[in-house]
Amino acid sequence: MASGTRKSGRFSSEAPDNTIADIWVYSQRQAAGQFDPEEMNRNVDRRRQLRNEGSNRQSFGTLLTENQSPKTRSQQRSANVNVQRSLQLLDEAVGTPGPLLRSARKTPLKHSSYTPKPIPTSAKFDVSATLGATPGQSMMMGTPMSLSQISRVGESFSDSLGFTPLRTGAQEPHGMDEDITTTNVALLLEEDPGLAASTGLFGDFLQAVKDHPAEPQVFDLIKSYTQVCSEQVVLLKKLINRATPGHSRFTKTIDVLNILEQEKNTWALVGSLFRDRLETEVKGDQEDMIVDQLGKKMSEKEIVDRLYETDHSLRQGQLVIDWLEQVAAGELENYYDKVEFFSDQSVTWENTLHSLQQRAGAVPAGYDRPIVDKMDPDAPVRQKRPLADLDQEDEGRLLKYIFVYIRAGQLDEAQRLCSKCGQAWRAATLEGWRLYHDPNYHSLGPGGEVSAVEGNPYRDVWKAVCWRMAQEDRFNLYEKATYAALSGNLKELLPACETWEDCLWAYFKCMVDARVEQEIRVATMTDRPLEQLPGAFWDKMLTPQAIFQEIQASDNDEVRLEANEKYHIIQKYIILDDVPGLIEEMYSWLSNSGIKPPHHLIRFMAHLVLFLRTIGKTTKEEMCTFILESYVMSLIEEKHTTLVAHYVSTLPQDLQLEWYARFLQGIEDREARQQCLALAEEAGLDIPNITKLVVEKIRTKGPDFKIDRDAALEAATTEEDHQKIEAIDWLVFDPSQRAEAVRQANAVMRTFIALKKHAAAREVFSKIPPGSIDIIYRNCQMQHGTTELPAEDDNAIREYLCHKAYLDAHDSFNDWFEHYHNAKPSKPDVPQKASFTERVAFEHREKQYEADMDRWRRSLELQTKTTVERIYNVLLFVDGGWMADQRQDGPKDMNRLHQMRLLRQLCLPTMCFLLHSVLHATEQYKECLQLADTVATEQHGLYKVFRKDELQKLLQLLRDSSIALLDCNLDPLGYDMK
Repeated sequence: MASGTRKSGRFSSEAPDNTIADIWVYSQRQAAGQFDPEEMNRNVDRRRQLRNEGSNRQSFGTLLTENQSPKTRSQQRSANVNVQRSLQLLDEAVGTPGPLLRSARKTPLKHSSYTPKPIPTSAKFDVSATLGATPGQSMMMGTPMSLSQISRVGESFSDSLGFTPLRTGAQEPHGMDEDITTTNVALLLEEDPGLAASTGLFGDFLQAVKDHPAEPQVFDLIKSYTQVCSEQVVLLKKLINRATPGHSRFTKTIDVLNILEQEKNTWALVGSLFRDRLETEVKGDQEDMIVDQLGKKMSEKEIVDRLYETDHSLRQGQLVIDWLEQVAAGELENYYDKVEFFSDQSVTWENTLHSLQQRAGAVPAGYDRPIVDKMDPDAPVRQKRPLADLDQEDEGRLLKYIFVYIRAGQLDEAQRLCSKCGQAWRAATLEGWRLYHDPNYHSLGPGGEVSAVEGNPYRDVWKAVCWRMAQEDRFNLYEKATYAALSGNLKELLPACETWEDCLWAYFKCMVDARVEQEIRVATMTDRPLEQLPGAFWDKMLTPQAIFQEIQASDNDEVRLEANEKYHIIQKYIILDDVPGLIEEMYSWLSNSGIKPPHHLIRFMAHLVLFLRTIGKTTKEEMCTFILESYVMSLIEEKHTTLVAHYVSTLPQDLQLEWYARFLQGIEDREARQQCLALAEEAGLDIPNITKLVVEKIRTKGPDFKIDRDAALEAATTEEDHQKIEAIDWLVFDPSQRAEAVRQANAVMRTFIALKKHAAAREVFSKIPPGSIDIIYRNCQMQHGTTELPAEDDNAIREYLCHKAYLDAHDSFNDWFEHYHNAKPSKPDVPQKASFTERVAFEHREKQYEADMDRWRRSLELQTKTTVERIYNVLLFVDGGWMADQRQDGPKDMNRLHQMRLLRQLCLPTMCFLLHSVLHATEQYKECLQLADTVATEQHGLYKVFRKDELQKLLQLLRDSSIALLDCNLDPLGYDMK
């Protein structure tokens, strides 16, 4: 709320010469086309005059002596108007949120001084440590003024619940310089400083969860949430104070600040209400009164205490009031201009008194209209005359501030302010609400001592008077609202309520007041009849549900808009204890594809669901799960990689696998992958199945499995292929997953070989560490006590060896091809008409050529032998053939078996053709014809994988080899014709 104090207060006669400031201000105004040289000169001259006069006058903040003749405030205002205007323009020009120089108001009787209150630092977050000390700072921050305990009905019960008032960091007075550290400079330079500064909040919440893992610590966890949000609010306020006013980037920062303030308040509400609800469930129903209390005469205080102990709904209503007052108390500390700093400390209505004294001395008062001629508190109402103008203004400011204190639950502070401003009678009018209790009625104190009587025995009369005062039209709006709040007069209280929280407080306060008053009038036993309250007092016996309906239909447009804000809706459902309705509402916000809630709101909703789950209050599990999924998605999008594992662990088992696998797909750095797996293990996730799913998701991207028979050359490795290759790393971190790593690598290699991407397949093969087969056998020994592998693992190892044999054969053929076609030495040319020297050089080159050819032939022979052996290793693969399972007792993966059959049809004929080309090129024609026997034998059944056109091609190649044999004087089958 606004302070209500006047910004253009009077300034000290010690005002400094602000000529430079004036020049700067007017230079800014000149740029805006508003420059007035004469006005500037007048102000400069006036400042100098004030400075010169100040040397002969008392310093600011001391009392005037009796010999001095003080000026009235109206006279001083006219003297300082130009100075005020200059400084106000300077404030606006430099963009300072508050006045640049704030002096106390000078009164006819006294001067008062003002020392601003500092921001109280919290235990975990010290803003001074963050922003650092201000170099050359001349003003030291004083000790913060302590706030008195809130006095209210049911105070003792709130204390027994352990509900402590929420303390938030206050906003520092404007104009207090602070140092900007490197961290804050970096934040200010961010595109969105609010989001950048609050990024750590996600990690802080997780740390709070880890610090309070046990179920009995759940309310300590709520306090940690509140504290974390409070610390973040302080930091964001610091950033906003450092911002350029009106800068568009800080609009988002202000939005984040508002969200976090609402979240902080909501956590405080959750902690207080649910603690009471759980304790009520544990204690059971206490509505049955204790036998020894029946028929016992009880004081008002005892009646109300008993009512609060037994009436759960009333107690909850009082907790809502306490919460709303504590929220308002936190906002109260943001008030910078307090009325007490500008008011006399002993005499009220000083200007009116001064005017009356002048009239008594036959001195003209200077007022054009009549004012009161008496100084008693009822004079303005009785005489229907106003006070002096400045007193009227101060009175309105004081009354508003009193109401602000009442709204914040700080009645003692309101009374202290009244007394400080010379209105002790008004402080007394605020005292009559206290419940009457005579502790000596039943027994005396220790040693027979008489204890002090508490409260007001005529509270009923006082309440009726307060009701009538609230109805008086001639009273100020806030004066009526103050007495309306004390008497339960909702109709007169609502006009002073400007926000949704104010209206909620007014409704609940009047509802609780009516319920308490009803119980007192039923249960009290007095010697006199109680004063009757107006009928309107009992007309609004509303329920919480009806209260929210009326606020939703409020005549105040701003209140209706605030009622639809998401945090207020959440608070409504929490107060109504409608958990199913709350879950449905939050689910609808997240399921709306059009508008996505802010990340901080999603975080709050997720943690609220986890809290409700912990205390056993959750319903609609599918919706709760969706809320948690939304938070996991938000963490992934915002790249909070270290937080995802914990929140994924709160999901059902199948969704844990799905979400963490989806998250891991975006992690490419090896160290980050290891960290994510370590966090998953810490969170208790099923790492083997998660990593398996990750690899499967990555390797199944793109088109379905297909073979490419038309590709003549090696296909290039794409970026998507590299992702599939790198995915195998997820399975090799843990040796216990080595069998799964082999299975997944086999699947990826099948795809690459089908597309003739042999280089990519070789990269996949190299991802499996050496010795993996031995590791698989050791794992089997440790798990099952035997080295006999399961059929699935046995077949996977066999397939892995098939891939090895094929890739070795393919690589060997490539090496042979390179050596045969590109490494063969070139025969030197015979020189024509060469000289003797040239002939000698030629002979030398020829001998070198013969030596190189000899080495090439020997190397070719070895390379040919190796290549032939490796190709035959594929064609004659043991125990059933290449890409054929040996064991049939395991689970059947029909997709895998289909792919293996296709690879046999693709690769085995190709291997035959390659083998023939090697043998034919090295003139091993007889071995070429022996290849026909290998293909035709039933033992291996290679002919079954040949298509008709491929068999025709093979026969054509064999025909060429037979012709070559005939040219060598051998028969067509390679035998000697002799």
